[in-house]
Amino acid sequence: MGSAAQFRRWIRPSARLCNAPFIRATVQVHWRNLYLLSRRSAPRRFHADQEKDMTPRSIIAAGALFAAVATAPAAWASSTYMGALTEAEVLAAQKAWGEALVAISREHEAGGQAKAKALASTVLDKAYGYNLGPVLFKPTLTMAPQTFRTTKDGALAYFVGGDPNYPNDKGFALQGWRSVAIKNAAIQIHGDVATTTGNVMITDKNGNVTTVDKTWAFKKTDDGAIRIVVHHSSLPYTAK
Repeated sequence: MGSAAQFRRWIRPSARLCNAPFIRATVQVHWRNLYLLSRRSAPRRFHADQEKDMTPRSIIAAGALFAAVATAPAAWASSTYMGALTEAEVLAAQKAWGEALVAISREHEAGGQAKAKALASTVLDKAYGYNLGPVLFKPTLTMAPQTFRTTKDGALAYFVGGDPNYPNDKGFALQGWRSVAIKNAAIQIHGDVATTTGNVMITDKNGNVTTVDKTWAFKKTDDGAIRIVVHHSSLPYTAK
């Protein structure tokens, strides 16, 4: 490949320079990325002195080239995280939730409530979005005035009990669960947020199956983690 100056001569725009600082800064970043792309065989040869060589004309030229390749094939796309969820990621997050519930139950049987609580706390940190703000969590077996568990402490009490601030919680995750099956009625995905609704069938060690109606909303955060931000669970309605 040629020098940075030769690279700029590949395109000769007729557009006039826009002196707005924020436009100059943005286009300069794109120019640098595009120049690196053109020298893929030796990307480390891009030096600071070449950045200084960016003239107003070269910045506008880079802007024109950036617009031209905006619709290029996927092979040109940046590997930068874009935040979009996929159905496969949603299904994996649901499966992980079920596996975590079973793991907490088994930990309780093997090591007692304290170990189960420690594992449940870790699961909540990784799987739920309490680090983002209140989680809209309505568990299956809660009642007023503690129906909704928008804080981690409330969720932890529901799953493992043992919290005097939530005296009615006995520990939903401590019921000897052995497997979880999920049957979605529908999944909606909008960018970095996905909502699911359907049935969750939970089987205990005696083979008894508990079915709940469940709605989840998952949020994919900037670090790529997928977290539950809405969790509504209830027993199916039975007409009397």
